[in-house]
Amino acid sequence: MVKLSVNINKVATIRNARGGNIPCVRKFALDCELFGAQGITVHPRPDERHIRYSDVFDIKPLIKTELNIEGYPTHNFIDLVTKIKPAQATLVPDTLEAITSNKGWNVEKNMVQLTELVELFTSKGIRTSLFVETDLRNIDFAAKTGADRVELYTGPYAERYKHEKEKAVAPFVEAARHAKELGMGVNAGHDLDLENLKFLVTNIPFLEEVSIGHALISDALYFGIEKTITLYKRCLAGEN
Repeated sequence: MVKLSVNINKVATIRNARGGNIPCVRKFALDCELFGAQGITVHPRPDERHIRYSDVFDIKPLIKTELNIEGYPTHNFIDLVTKIKPAQATLVPDTLEAITSNKGWNVEKNMVQLTELVELFTSKGIRTSLFVETDLRNIDFAAKTGADRVELYTGPYAERYKHEKEKAVAPFVEAARHAKELGMGVNAGHDLDLENLKFLVTNIPFLEEVSIGHALISDALYFGIEKTITLYKRCLAGEN
């Protein structure tokens, strides 16, 4: 079954709004594992407006599932990843002022930098994933960097899903198959939720992992985190 990695950034956002340690992101990460999440994702930004670098150091020794650190490869981010040695590092082309990830890499344009980073992380035993859109030529270049996986930016899929879901998913199916043919694993993330997730997974059954934060944490406000994780895992299993 496709693995569910819970992005806990929004939990840190709530904590930071008030100060102190409520809610505790460490406990939340452990509870997500307890309730069935197969991974924890964090996306530390340079201004530390949600997850802080110190949080990542606190969380890593505690969790038993995979830790995925995603972000733009600043010097501090690279240093964090090489020190923490997570199971996976997902490189995202965010600008410093970005509110959330909103595009994939132009891999050809950043080929030298990305190849060097993949080589560095691989030498540390870290699986590396590149955040990309569905352009097949771009995925060709992603494979040439030596990256283990691509993470498909599913924002456009989610935006189009309500009106024309077959057309919305088609380019993602093609891109995922192309990446798989090139020997890469395929992850997906951004704006996935209880409404659109099952359809994506049904059409791309060989997805390795989805990373979900905003929608999942929002749903947890209504259902509680235990039930919410169960609901998302049912979608990943193709159940109603």
